[in-house]
Amino acid sequence: MRIERLSLTGFRTYDDLDIEFPMGPQVMVGRNAAGKTNLLEALVVLAAGHSHRTTNDMELIAWQAGFARLEAVVAGPAARSDLVEVVLARPGVAGTRKRVRINGAPRRATALAAVLRTVVFAPEDMLLVIGSPSLRRSVLDSLVAQREMEGAASLATYSRAVQQRNSLLRRIREGEAAVDELAYWDGVVVGEGGRIVEWRHSAMRALAEPLAAAHAEMAPQEGRLALRYVTNAPAQASEDATDALRRRLAETSEKELWNGATQVGPHRDDMAFELDGRDLPGFASRGQQRTAILALKLAHLELLAQRDGRPPLLLLDDVFSELDPERRAHLVRRIGELPQAFVTTTTLDDLDPRLVAASTAWRVSVGHIELINARPAADDQRAGAGQARPMADA
Repeated sequence: MRIERLSLTGFRTYDDLDIEFPMGPQVMVGRNAAGKTNLLEALVVLAAGHSHRTTNDMELIAWQAGFARLEAVVAGPAARSDLVEVVLARPGVAGTRKRVRINGAPRRATALAAVLRTVVFAPEDMLLVIGSPSLRRSVLDSLVAQREMEGAASLATYSRAVQQRNSLLRRIREGEAAVDELAYWDGVVVGEGGRIVEWRHSAMRALAEPLAAAHAEMAPQEGRLALRYVTNAPAQASEDATDALRRRLAETSEKELWNGATQVGPHRDDMAFELDGRDLPGFASRGQQRTAILALKLAHLELLAQRDGRPPLLLLDDVFSELDPERRAHLVRRIGELPQAFVTTTTLDDLDPRLVAASTAWRVSVGHIELINARPAADDQRAGAGQARPMADA
């Protein structure tokens, strides 16, 4: 997958940006807080309909702006290009708070993944092995949303159902509602939750070999890397994930009423890293953790590429400074196999010289991007710098 053109209006630090990108690696160079990460975040929003950095869409709208508009022309199969658009508006500015269009037609945010898919490797991902379970769930659910046609919609429905069920549990605890009112939300949580768990298991099975292969290539002496699903609703004999979740909800009903929160389900599950059958967090050095995380991201990318032969857009946010020369070289080789990738850095000195030589480099300052140099193979596709213009109405 490849971005041919990107336009941003009122998004984060970009009042108005319109820029074209050639094929190959795109290196974004700039000081901290210049807007490099914001640019990558915009690509994630165009691919998923939401940010990977915040759950509050209003944070994405530039200060004092009433709306944010993001547009991208995405190179598709058979020389076709698709136009994707996401508009975020503050309350009362432009009707609905979020609007998604693909080739001019209104669509649900979940339809974006059919046009643009991304794999993000950011500094916070360095905590995937030892950090909060929510980080690992997010990575796994991102893969589910991009692999399953109804995955994103099911994840959103489940999240809303858990919120509604938790609110009802608190009202029951306070004597403001009856227990039998839980039946409807129980059905949604069980139905959608069961599907999500099955999809997660399917994604992890599909990841198994690409993950082990990527890890073995980088660290051939360290053993086999694997993932294990950790759940508080394990299936018993003859049960599927839906049956197991239904049974566990019944078993924890009194505790849930006491706590006012849903105690079991995919929102409480986890994914564990194992090296030769041992839990990785218990003994891994920081270097081993980095290798495992990089292997997971590369396996994620490979799995999505297998879906239709189109590798997703790889977004690397200031990660090369965290990698040793051997792992940098491995990542550079993988980047070179892709139609396009975006890399951010504060200085070109942090990058492998081979990557710099093969890339189009851009200087990022607050609200502005300008070309530093175009890679030799793309001289006839040089992109113009983003120009500041007055913001249009939504």
